[in-house]
Parts: sequence; C-alpha cells; structure tokens
Amino acid sequence: MPSPSCPAPTSPWRQALSILARNRSAMAALGVLALITLACMLAPLYAHMVAHTDPFTSNVAGTISFDGQVMDIMQPNDNPLHLGLSPIGPTWHAAYLLGADSQGRDLAARLLYGGRNSLLISASAACICLFLAAVAGVTAGFCGGIVDSIICRVLDIMWAVPVYLFAISLSIVMVSQKLVLGPFVVRADSLLVPIMILALVYVPYAARPIRGRVLALRQAEFVLAARCLGIPGWRIMLRDILPNLTTTLVVLGPLLMALALLAESALSFLSLGVQAPAASWGTIIQDGEGLIYTRPMVAIAPGVAIVLVVLALNILGDGLRDALDVRDAARRTS
Repeated sequence: MPSPSCPAPTSPWRQALSILARNRSAMAALGVLALITLACMLAPLYAHMVAHTDPFTSNVAGTISFDGQVMDIMQPNDNPLHLGLSPIGPTWHAAYLLGADSQGRDLAARLLYGGRNSLLISASAACICLFLAAVAGVTAGFCGGIVDSIICRVLDIMWAVPVYLFAISLSIVMVSQKLVLGPFVVRADSLLVPIMILALVYVPYAARPIRGRVLALRQAEFVLAARCLGIPGWRIMLRDILPNLTTTLVVLGPLLMALALLAESALSFLSLGVQAPAASWGTIIQDGEGLIYTRPMVAIAPGVAIVLVVLALNILGDGLRDALDVRDAARRTS
C-alpha cells in the first residue's frame, strides 16, 4: 500500500489523457470536430424538420416565401441585360440558409449530407489504411530479411507514384465498371470505391514509420528476453510488439484522415469520387465552380468546412503526439 506522501502511479494512458486535456488547442480542435460531426449526423433532421426541403431533388422552378413575399429560387442575373438565371443567395432563414445551388437545391442541407459522406469516407479509409499499414510494417520490421526487402520494394513503387495520380488512375478503373470480389459486388457508385482507393494510396506513408518503430522494438530488451525464453515469434508480435505500436497508430490516425479528406474532395471534384446523386464536399465545390462570380457561397461553404476539419485534425494529431510522447512526458514530469 503506497504511503500518503507517495501518490499512486497513474497509467500511461490516463497520464496522456490528462496532458491532452490541458492542451487547449487540441481540445478546441476536438470540440470543432465534434460539432461538425454532430451537425452532419443531424442532416436528415435539418433537411426535413427545419428546412423542409429535399436536397437531392432539382427545384429550378420552385418558389420560397419570406415575410409574406414569394420569391423564385432561380432569379435573373444582375447583369445589364438580366440574361440567364442564378440561384437564390443566402437567406439566413431556416430554409435556404446558405442559398441554393445551380439545381435549386438547399445548399445548407446538401452541405450537411455531403459532410456525412466526406467524414465517413475519410475516417473509414484512415482506419483501413492503418490496418493495412500495420500488417505490412509489422511483418517487414519483425521478419526482416527477404520478407522485409520485398515489402519495402513494393512500398517504394507505390511511393514513387504521385498520390493524386495513383488515386485518379485507380478511380478511373474502378468507377468505370463494377468490382467483383468473389461473392461480393461493389458497384461503381458505392462509397466503398473511394474508401478502398484512399486506403490503398496512403499505405506507404503509414507503413514506413510503423516499420521503423518495429525495428526499434525488435532490439528492445523485453523482446530479446522473450526470444531467449523460446516464446514463438507470433506470440511476441501479438503481445509485445503490437501493444507498443498503439501510440504510433493513434497519432497517425488523425493525420491520415486529414490527408484522406483532401484526396476525397479532389477526386469528387473531378467526378472520380462520390457519384451522383450522393453528395460530398468535393462534389458541392464542383457544383459551385460555374457560380463562383454570382453565388460564390456554393463553393466557399464546403471549402471552409474542409479547411476547418483538416486544420482541426492536424492540431489534434499534434496534441496526441505531444501527449503520447513518453520522453517528452518524462521531461515535463521531471
């Protein structure tokens, strides 16, 4: 039983959470992520109960009533000849809060629905990428020899190809036709297509640091002691190597999600990611490309959302790295 003068030792994870909780920037970033995620999850409630609109149905001939006045959703342009039509701008009311897009659809509702897909794709791709990178990195670092050489050469080949060129090439192949995986059929418009593409292209970026960490752990005293005791390699890998990789995986998670979100938005902007009628922040920016001079909010709103989420993920990743860095925590404690 510890004496009153010596406080009971805390677990490393509890200590890391305590350090993270004192990081105001990281907690603010976590709050921003939570608010954006919650708002996107409530997209159906906002669309049907607040805005009373269907964000996936064209409404170019529709009207809207404000303070007793009926307004067309598609209005004449503000040029001298009043040629062409532009969607209504931000109303700052429940309906068409941020205005409409070129099809007369509520931009705010589409922004929330698009955020659901963008966040789902980026988070799922980051998790799958971490799993694949962990398998490749642990196998290469722990086995060594010819296995390490083969895996590293494959990763080098993937790394040599620019990320977006690699993602675009895979997207063209997978979006143009359905993918058959045994009894499973993945349609071209399925969200699994961008998830699988993004999870694959970023594997080299995550596998390299994982492999380096495994190479360091393989020379650790507790691993050498386990080898001397005759413990099988698979058991050492599962009970000694993998638990010590948790901090590395946790730190890489937000950073990979940020990269996946940017890549997904770029692919969707090029019509190679999320396919219609589904929406993502990238497809909404594409919708606003032709309205940049008349209704810039259509492109600005999803762009601001992407910036906020990516910035928050990077700040949170830095905070997690500082909290889980054992040497840095030891310096702060001493």
